[in-house]
Amino acid sequence: MNVEQGILSYLDGETDVLGGFAKDIWDHPQIALLETYASKKIADELERAGFSVKRDIGTVHTAFVASWGKGEPIIGILGEFDALPGLSQKVSAKKEAIEQGGPGHGCGHNLLGVGSLGAALALKQAMEKNGVKGTIRYYGCPAEETLLGKVFMARAGVFDDLDAAVSWHPMNANTCWGTSSLAMNSFKLNFHGVSAHAAASPEQARSALDGVVLTDVGVNYLREHIPQEARMHCVITNGGMAPNVVPAEAQVWYFIRAPHRDQVEGIYARVLDIAKGAALMTGTTFDVDFLCGCYDYLSNDAIGKVVSAQLKKIGGPKFTEEEKTFAAQLQATLPPTAVEVMLRGWGVSREEVGDPLSEKVSDNLVSMNKGTIMPGSTDVGDVSYITPTVQLTTCCLPLGVPTHSWQSTASMGSTIGFKGMMVAAKVMALTALDLLTQPQDLAAAKEEFKKATGGKKYITPLPEGVVAHS
Repeated sequence: MNVEQGILSYLDGETDVLGGFAKDIWDHPQIALLETYASKKIADELERAGFSVKRDIGTVHTAFVASWGKGEPIIGILGEFDALPGLSQKVSAKKEAIEQGGPGHGCGHNLLGVGSLGAALALKQAMEKNGVKGTIRYYGCPAEETLLGKVFMARAGVFDDLDAAVSWHPMNANTCWGTSSLAMNSFKLNFHGVSAHAAASPEQARSALDGVVLTDVGVNYLREHIPQEARMHCVITNGGMAPNVVPAEAQVWYFIRAPHRDQVEGIYARVLDIAKGAALMTGTTFDVDFLCGCYDYLSNDAIGKVVSAQLKKIGGPKFTEEEKTFAAQLQATLPPTAVEVMLRGWGVSREEVGDPLSEKVSDNLVSMNKGTIMPGSTDVGDVSYITPTVQLTTCCLPLGVPTHSWQSTASMGSTIGFKGMMVAAKVMALTALDLLTQPQDLAAAKEEFKKATGGKKYITPLPEGVVAHS
């Protein structure tokens, strides 16, 4: 049995164990920065397997790094495990919360963390048996949904000596992730004024809420003068307590997104200038609570070719008729155009990708190809500006079902999700093995990375003194 066959055999033998791990974490969902259950479970398992584990990384208590091996190359495998608020759901084709208003794994990070765990364990076992040189690291990355984990870990320098990083994400199709993402800043503006009776003595008051509202008016006018792909969205988290009391405190929370990090920084500076103007107009003051910032995602075609080859070798997950029936039932709860909208975005037909579940490997999904930009953000982007990085996706939910939905939570807790997870584990392990044993592939990835970044070093988007908090 060669090294690759050993990896596949190991993972086939661990299918039920890893599926049980993923279901257990799905059963114990915890939101960003509070993922103590999943973080400990995965870190403890790696420690039992012989990995050296460092916990509490970069002011993030649920972050950890597990290492095994010696010397170079050093290949990282990224894992996530945070859930989403309000998405509690049974494995059911009708909306049924396990805990009303509770969290749920609507983005499949219960699968993401465990699939990466499986890849790391399989790779360690194969390296040990076959004398493969190098080091593998599993990165326990919390708070991806709030774009915190990897950014604070990056600031701590834990990715700096990596030769390459491999990751994945549960999705509706089996493909290599070639698209970019939007860089982002997340911050809150806290306005401070003077309260008074709104009818009897308004002249004595200075409304913090007016500062917030005028800031947002200015931001709306700014929209005309930013790159077309940029996005600015907000919520007013504190607008006062009662209409007859002029608010002395008010807060607005902004996300600013754009295709490139420097664009985000430019827009952010202009928003702060708008807030200064609003404070002058209202006689208030304000301060900034900077939560996090992240980079856009920089895909690496050289490693992407390795992933695509391994994905085609493994093939997509094979689903039972029972699983396909459940998937079709979930599809039936969607808006009538949901499937067609997804297919149109991908630029493929139902037959090409597979319906209701994708069992095929697709390398022609337009919205996943190099040169396109997905409208969301991910903190994997920060890792991708430190070291050559690759991501893949596998089918863990039905065609048309969006992530961050109750239908997605149901699928991620079912055997549909577990089967997609095992395909991802196999592809990641084989990709990492290639990077450990085929120096020409790793060299090509590094050369591409150097050209793409212009040789510039990663600079954290976090202002000095910022600590991780939700």
